[in-house]
Amino acid sequence: MAGLRRTAQSHTNHPACIWMQAGVVKFKHCAIDFDCRVCRFDKTLRRVAEENRRRSKRGKPPTTARQRILFWRDALMALPPQRRPCIHSMKQRIAFRSCTNDYVCGSCEFDQYFQDQFSVHAVLRPVAVQEVRGVKFPQGYYLHRGHSWVRLETDGEVRIGLDAFASQLFGTPDALDLPLMGKPLQRDLPVIGLNRQRWRAELLAPVSGVVTAANTRVVETPDLLNSDPYGEGWLLLAHAEDLRSDVRALLMGEEATAHLESDIEALHAVIDSQLGPLAADGGHLVADILSHLPRDCWDAVAQQFLRPPVS
Repeated sequence: MAGLRRTAQSHTNHPACIWMQAGVVKFKHCAIDFDCRVCRFDKTLRRVAEENRRRSKRGKPPTTARQRILFWRDALMALPPQRRPCIHSMKQRIAFRSCTNDYVCGSCEFDQYFQDQFSVHAVLRPVAVQEVRGVKFPQGYYLHRGHSWVRLETDGEVRIGLDAFASQLFGTPDALDLPLMGKPLQRDLPVIGLNRQRWRAELLAPVSGVVTAANTRVVETPDLLNSDPYGEGWLLLAHAEDLRSDVRALLMGEEATAHLESDIEALHAVIDSQLGPLAADGGHLVADILSHLPRDCWDAVAQQFLRPPVS
């Protein structure tokens, strides 16, 4: 059996699944960077473990291997305290550290420290990026009709930013007003202020929930909104209260590109009505459109594209 395990491990560079590390299953590797939220294997074992927990409460002893499956946390809690690995060391983000809070991460001071020091500063690198008439949008991201984007993280948390269409429209802001940690968010209501000279635009929240972090770096260097809107130019981390409902109201894939195409066409119409043809390079929008438009029309433009009617 040991020889078989070594052979199996030699054919993969993926780390051991958390369920394997806890000893619940003998062999399972993780190929999705410990994103348990989208893992079918994790969902299946959680369902079986919950069935077994209810069975145990009814006084029925396990008689099969399936009935002996328990939650990975329960398996690790059977170990001596000093041997219980922190979830972040299990995910290979840090060296070994023992869990000191019975795997209740929500009230763990170290987990909060880790999120502040590591997760908040994570840089997104989209795997594939689509381009719609010169405006880029990454696959796997959700788009709000008011041109904020959403990237799903873990445990109901999302990352929020401003898409490339809005950054090309607005240019580099003089200042950003980001909400503080703990600020409630209401989907489709203003949450972020963009300020440039006398102009101000407000970005609508794409989800409802609570702010868990703001990107202070983009406040100090607003040009990141233009140079890296889907990476280091992100704006907020938030915990979504009803992510399933929020996602249904967002756009992804062909719906997102169709919305971008429609708004690009509408923006061309605004530009033509104000200045005559401004587009170049086969119909692509120029950068920093705001600086080309008459000042008295900006409020209407911001209202049309950043605060559209939502269903």
